[in-house]
Amino acid sequence: MTPIERGRLIGQARNIIRESVIPAYRKLDAFLVKDYLPKCRDTMGVWDTPNGAEYYRNRIAWFTTTGKTPDDIHDIGLKEIERIRGEMRALAAQTGFQGGLAEFLVKLRTEERFKIRDPDALLQRYQAQAKRVDPLLTQLFGKLSRIPYGVRPIPAASAPFTTSAYYQPASPDGRRPGYFMVNLHKPEERPTYEIPALTLHEAVPGHHLQIALAYELGELPKFRREFDATAFIEGWGLYAESLGDEVGLYADPYDKFGQLTFDMWRALRLVIDTGIHYKHWNREQAIALFKANTAKSDVEIENEVDRYIVWPGQALAYKVGQLKIRELRALAEQQLGQRFDVREFHDVVLGSGAIPLDVLEENIHAWLNAKRSN
Repeated sequence: MTPIERGRLIGQARNIIRESVIPAYRKLDAFLVKDYLPKCRDTMGVWDTPNGAEYYRNRIAWFTTTGKTPDDIHDIGLKEIERIRGEMRALAAQTGFQGGLAEFLVKLRTEERFKIRDPDALLQRYQAQAKRVDPLLTQLFGKLSRIPYGVRPIPAASAPFTTSAYYQPASPDGRRPGYFMVNLHKPEERPTYEIPALTLHEAVPGHHLQIALAYELGELPKFRREFDATAFIEGWGLYAESLGDEVGLYADPYDKFGQLTFDMWRALRLVIDTGIHYKHWNREQAIALFKANTAKSDVEIENEVDRYIVWPGQALAYKVGQLKIRELRALAEQQLGQRFDVREFHDVVLGSGAIPLDVLEENIHAWLNAKRSN
């Protein structure tokens, strides 16, 4: 393309945006403010919609691939919150902190030593963390993917409106690598103690390793290699965060507390999502529970709660999937004893791609039966 052609197309695009796109957005904004929002209901939960209770049960089944009821999930969440709070209190005491858990969370939110104010320096910390993980993977897996990954910043235009990080998958043919995308907007609000757990979840051994390995299962049809089973994919990502303990990545108690913060975050989702969509909670109740149990900023908490409001059931998948993987690992360790090999267990879990949790359970039982018969 010549410079003249490029200039002509840019001018054309600017005219279209100015004359068509911007006026259309202004019209939409006026409609939302003047007509739509004033007529919306005051409640938030899907329970207050036609067939809302049935719809919510359907969403639970879809996102968790289980038959659990809203009450089942709410109770699991409450138990997990208490368990994690106990671990948090013990870890706070280990650092020498003398106050209660609420005061320790304030300390984590506010202390300058947990803040990086330069975006480039924050990106470098994430990149260095990823490189620390890579050589440790052979301790946890017998099979690793050939598809590489990188660490990139989330585009500045979308960074203020999105999460702390996300994974951008590689192309299924492996020609384009995967990317661990990190949010550098307001870097001082991205605490350093979250870096290890977030890297384990989004990159390796979390989303990149799991999805890349699934792409390489050439014996499976394409739809199976790219199947989006949320409870499996996000359950694996959350489970992967705990693997930092096994390879020595949480030597710093504050980094370990960061992992517990993420675990608590997913436990809170079970209570808040069911609270809003089944137990008639309001937004303020959800925010208060979040603030009482995590060191996350007000902006992050409000964004999270709003996400649960508009996406019933999706947030339940993470903790439900993680708990199932942990349950199956405990079973394998108990049945195999000294013969248990974590590398072999992980290879079996990831060896069929993303699958419903009941199918994962069948796979693990089949593997255990084969091991016992040998």
